[in-house]
Amino acid sequence: MKIQHIFFDLDNTLWDHRKNAYLTIKTLFEAQEITLKYNIDFEEFHAVYHEINEKLWEDIRDGLIGKEYLREHRFYDTFKHFGVENKELSMYFEEHFLDKILNHNELVEGAEYILEYLKSKHYTLHIISNGFKEVTERKCILSGIAHYFHTITSADSVGVRKPNPEIFEYSLGLSNAKKEESILIGDDWIADVVGSQNFGIDVIFFDVYRENKQEEGLKAITHLLQIKEYL
Repeated sequence: MKIQHIFFDLDNTLWDHRKNAYLTIKTLFEAQEITLKYNIDFEEFHAVYHEINEKLWEDIRDGLIGKEYLREHRFYDTFKHFGVENKELSMYFEEHFLDKILNHNELVEGAEYILEYLKSKHYTLHIISNGFKEVTERKCILSGIAHYFHTITSADSVGVRKPNPEIFEYSLGLSNAKKEESILIGDDWIADVVGSQNFGIDVIFFDVYRENKQEEGLKAITHLLQIKEYL
């Protein structure tokens, strides 16, 4: 059966979360004069934050923690790494981060072009995101890509995250899509690739970090425009 429905992951697949987060944290860092007050270099701070945040998101994905834990700890643990234990300061960063990140809406290179291309070929496009519901929809709207999508599913709506099969089940139900006519495109090996394979839908791995995973029959791309080779 021919592919009709394309499900995209959002963060770092279409919406450039890494770049937007970097710019947001830099603005907050400068506004709070962190280098002056605590003698912390921004690039070092950001590198530590990135590592801590990635690990916490993996723990959320694996069901080890909830989003409240992540929100309480990602900045707190980063500052603590530099010897600054300040709950108020870390919560200032957390609260303003979620607001201010939506001031930056850089897309991954080629995102708009490929969405336009897929739309012109009459595919029905959807989002399945592990992000927070309140932010996912606004990211799509503010970056100007919301109109491409027939449905937007975020993990909070379902109460589980990829790779849990329930989120795929929910999203396909919402879309009236059959497994055999669907494909998912995403950058997270566990959440997107393993999740899709276990659920039984086709998948294209967006290998941003060039992990070069070797698996027979795996569809993999390192740039969004390479989607044209498959669809």
